[in-house]
Amino acid sequence: MATADQVTLYGYWRSSASYRVRLALAFKQIAYANRPVHLINNGGEQHSKAYQALNPQRLLPTLVLNGQVLTQSMAIMEFLEERFPNPALLPDDLVERAKVRALCQVIVADTAPLANLRVLNHLSSFGQSEESEKKAWASHWIALGLDAVEALLIKAHGSAADVQYCFGDKPSLADCCLLPQAYNAERFGCSLDRWPTVRAICVNLGHNEDIQLAKPENQPDAPKN
Repeated sequence: MATADQVTLYGYWRSSASYRVRLALAFKQIAYANRPVHLINNGGEQHSKAYQALNPQRLLPTLVLNGQVLTQSMAIMEFLEERFPNPALLPDDLVERAKVRALCQVIVADTAPLANLRVLNHLSSFGQSEESEKKAWASHWIALGLDAVEALLIKAHGSAADVQYCFGDKPSLADCCLLPQAYNAERFGCSLDRWPTVRAICVNLGHNEDIQLAKPENQPDAPKN
């Protein structure tokens, strides 16, 4: 990356959307300044006037590059792919690109939003305020989504044997979406044993040295105990 580019990422250590973008930045080896926005402290720092001026949705992440403000994780990752094309996170083949994007959307549009913090908090309005009820809600939708992801991956690979990445022989945007969703699944008590292909890919990604600093536990705002 050219040293003239100034990249700042506003995120939260456990936010899966922030994690996706951190992975894309890591795979492309783009240096950036990390600006934590705590979703719980002080009533949620995303609700501050300063942050709302950056992101009117008051969601994470927000990426600022040379003064240009970008929001929505998929839009940010697509931008990074076009602005910094090497290494590529989308295949050359148009059909394969569509498959990568489809798997991303299963996670980003149809699965992750149903288990995010603001949805879980809103369940209290309907009398589902117990943590066990919220966990049951989240695990239901996560499992439904990962069932579909597993089926798509089986179609792509045939079996979980020797699978390294979601598509092809290198990471793609699909892997950037899958690993954070698997992290969320385990957080809500969903064992990855139910999805052997998903599990195999996540194990392989866990050995990738490029992405160690992108992991939730390695963020500056992650709990230290």
